[in-house]
Amino acid sequence: MMNCPECGHAAHTRSSFQVSNETKERYNQCTNIECGHTFVTHETFVRSVCHPQKISAAPPHPKGMQNNLLINTDPPLAGFVRLVPP
Repeated sequence: MMNCPECGHAAHTRSSFQVSNETKERYNQCTNIECGHTFVTHETFVRSVCHPQKISAAPPHPKGMQNNLLINTDPPLAGFVRLVPP
C-alpha cells in the first residue's frame, strides 16, 4: 500500500507489471473518493538482509508402504492418521 501524493490517503495497486528482474511498475489509485488520483510507482529490489542457505531436496518416499495407511475413525483420535505395521 502507498499513500496518495496528492491528498495523503491510502492508495491501492490496480495493476502492475515486471519491468526487470529487480523492478516492478505499479499503477495505483487513491481510495479517497473526492481525490481519485491515479499514479505510477516503481518497486525496486535494493539489497538482501539475509541470504537463504542451500536447500537440499527431500528424499523420495519409500515404495511399498502405500497400502499400509489406515485412517482412525474411533474417538478420541478421530481424524488422525496412523500407520499399520506390515
